[in-house]
Amino acid sequence: MIFNLLSPLADDFILFNLIRYTTFRAGAACMTALFVALAFGPMVIRFLRAHQNGGQPIREDGPQSHLVTKKGTPTMGGVLILLSLTVSTLLWADLRNGFVWVVLMVTLGYGALGFADDWLKVTKRNTKGVSGRQKLITQALIGLAAALWMAWLMPAHLSDKLALPFFKELLIPFGFVFPLLAMLVMMGSSNAVNLTDGLDGLAIVPVMIAAGVFALIAYLVGNRIFADYLQLHAVPGSGELAVFCSALIGASLGFLWFNAPPAAVFMGDTGSLALGGALGAVAVATKHEVVLAIVGGLFVVETVSVIIQVFWFKRTGRRVFLMAPLHHHFEKKGWAEPTIVIRFWIIAMVLALVGLSTLKIR
Repeated sequence: MIFNLLSPLADDFILFNLIRYTTFRAGAACMTALFVALAFGPMVIRFLRAHQNGGQPIREDGPQSHLVTKKGTPTMGGVLILLSLTVSTLLWADLRNGFVWVVLMVTLGYGALGFADDWLKVTKRNTKGVSGRQKLITQALIGLAAALWMAWLMPAHLSDKLALPFFKELLIPFGFVFPLLAMLVMMGSSNAVNLTDGLDGLAIVPVMIAAGVFALIAYLVGNRIFADYLQLHAVPGSGELAVFCSALIGASLGFLWFNAPPAAVFMGDTGSLALGGALGAVAVATKHEVVLAIVGGLFVVETVSVIIQVFWFKRTGRRVFLMAPLHHHFEKKGWAEPTIVIRFWIIAMVLALVGLSTLKIR
């Protein structure tokens, strides 16, 4: 909004020329989202606590320590993230850019689904919420609509193809099936972040790390000169997603202020489904779907641990892990919660560096 209002004045007022720089607006978006989150955080937490009878329901079959340490903590803190992210993006992004709107649609659509899930949990006082079938159908519809929209926004030679890291010139054609693949990327990313969100601060920092990587990728891919130099597939217009990703970092930092151990609020499915969907949508828009699996490798590992646990238990009646997702396995082994969280952050940072190594400079 600020870009759209002030950009026409940039030629007459030198100061306003800063608005044309994506890097300036990305920094401003990050700081704006952080300010909004810190300013409204206490108010949102008080509101959630007042309207949730006992906070987030705790799984009876989960770690027993959670029944004591996390009981009564309000959930649905993802509302604060989405508020900060949306306000900042609308203020600083170029609202004529279709990629901004499609990524916002996925983020808010998945956030609304998560909100409904959290609301059912806190009102019915159980951990079930929206059924798995309803969740997947809703995610699929939103993801497919977004994939078709992004295919329309992209150059024809990229719209139905999958790019691979390191193999700079290789594009795998999927034809009319590609929107389904893109849909699965968004759904998978959304649910993977949701599974990882089980300890104070565990999911939000890896989300910020991934958002930082994709802010850089979006900026490079959206700039023809940089994209050609790095042998990346240029996607005109996708550079504006650097502003969105920066706003996501700021909103996440603000949320972390209140989610740091011991958490004053949990993001709930409202936050985790939305944040995962946002990362998946940005990855599809920038043609770096495979890189997301590397940068977000922590989310992948957490998801795979659940798949392995369920598959093996159904076949043999025995468990591979003491408990899934993987972070609960280490809790059962006696690791302290801060130890698990910080070590997982380290893993996320290492994977982000591996993902960045795919941006090979000649």
